[in-house]
Amino acid sequence: QVQLVESGGGLVQSGGSLRLSCAASRRILIQWPVMGWYRQAPGKQRELVAIITRGGSANYADSVKGRFTISRDNAKNMVYLEMNSLQSEDTAVYYCKGSDVRGPLYDSWGQGTQVTVSS
Repeated sequence: QVQLVESGGGLVQSGGSLRLSCAASRRILIQWPVMGWYRQAPGKQRELVAIITRGGSANYADSVKGRFTISRDNAKNMVYLEMNSLQSEDTAVYYCKGSDVRGPLYDSWGQGTQVTVSS
């Protein structure tokens, strides 16, 4: 069973920082060429936050550009999301996703980690 486990969420004041981590039970370099972070706020749909390719190319949602940084350590099977200048609008459950080489039907999601930003 493939697993992605997020950690690092919590309560932070507006303007603060958090670093989320995603630990994979398999070799992300081979299994998931694209890794991503998504988030879902109460009453809203899940949305893309950032994705990163096997080679390290990253893309971000406009709302987080310049504040968030996604990275991956293929040797350690880890993906990270560094979040700075957090705002109340960033409050959500954050999910790690692995896009499987076999296609979307085989994608994997973590259980999520709560990030709450107090104003």
